[in-house]
Amino acid sequence: MKNIKTLTEADYNEIFSLSQFAFQYKLSEEELQKKKEEVKRHTVWGWMEEDQIAAKVHLIPLSCYIHGRSFAMGGISSVATWPEYRRQGMVKHLLYHALKQMKQNGQTLSFLHPFSFAFYRKYGWEHAFTQQRYSIPLEKLKKEWGGAGYVRRIQPDIPMLHRIYTEYAKTFNGILERDEKWWKQRVLKDESQHIAVAFSAEGYPEGYLIYNVKEQVLTVKEVVYNNLNARKLLVQFIGNHDSMAEKANLVVPEDDNLPLLLDEPRFEQKLLPYFMARIVDVKGFLEAYPFQGDGKLTLELEDEFLPENSGSYQLGHGDVANIEAIQCSIQVLTGVLLGYKRPSDYYQVGLLKGDAQAIEQLEELIPRRQTYLMDFF
Repeated sequence: MKNIKTLTEADYNEIFSLSQFAFQYKLSEEELQKKKEEVKRHTVWGWMEEDQIAAKVHLIPLSCYIHGRSFAMGGISSVATWPEYRRQGMVKHLLYHALKQMKQNGQTLSFLHPFSFAFYRKYGWEHAFTQQRYSIPLEKLKKEWGGAGYVRRIQPDIPMLHRIYTEYAKTFNGILERDEKWWKQRVLKDESQHIAVAFSAEGYPEGYLIYNVKEQVLTVKEVVYNNLNARKLLVQFIGNHDSMAEKANLVVPEDDNLPLLLDEPRFEQKLLPYFMARIVDVKGFLEAYPFQGDGKLTLELEDEFLPENSGSYQLGHGDVANIEAIQCSIQVLTGVLLGYKRPSDYYQVGLLKGDAQAIEQLEELIPRRQTYLMDFF
């Protein structure tokens, strides 16, 4: 559309003026320069009115792991409109433009952090990530955990951290495939935070913490471990801060089972909706998706916002069973294939339609893996 313009470095001041207004923050000159450097990896489109930016959307080229495989993903970020231009459909047009571009780029998925789940559901995104947040009094961690090895605080070592992170990331659906710039600009940008690495008895790095301590609270930004031993070492290390902090706050996967390891599991535990996801190119995504078993089903899909995705698809790699096709929206298909909920969950609330035999067969086709997203954008 003629109102949509690809923005450049010449527009950065206007871009960040709108961001600071819309998201109610203020950047120092140093912070602004860092943001300008970071946004160079983005594609930013503006909806223009009288040669001024009225609304904007950022597209970040990213990749994530789904069942251990890398999928190209378009991250939608910093969607904003000046108040005098709101509710005129500008963001709708920008999102459509972004989705069409993602498809051309080969980005079969898209993630975003919504200000409103209802708003983005209209455009095909669906709730796919929930955070489990713990607030644990450190006294509950004071016991002999029995880990073999040791924990050491280190200076940033991206190659070491990346090896640990990547092994961990592949065990979830949705965790980002990070590059060096992402580590530097997004993960390790806070120089006041600490990094601690768990080493096995043989000296092999198996897990890490990124954290800080302030006002009697130990806040864990990331906790990553590749076996139970590393987890025990890191939890005991957190507990060793009891002279500095009263509690630890951390975010973990939705299915985390730390309470099973504690003598007293009564502490604050909250499940909070986090990010949304959307399949952008259904055909491309299904071709790369690792269905399990030798079954096959027919899917009748509806995508109201990107109707080119609507239609009939075959799920799986075997012969088509002689049963009724299943029907769902692009939102439900996204939730099912990413593993946020099982097919039976959507079926029970009427969002996935078909006969019971078809739903059972779909359950067998979809591998089980927890969705989790550690980053924010």
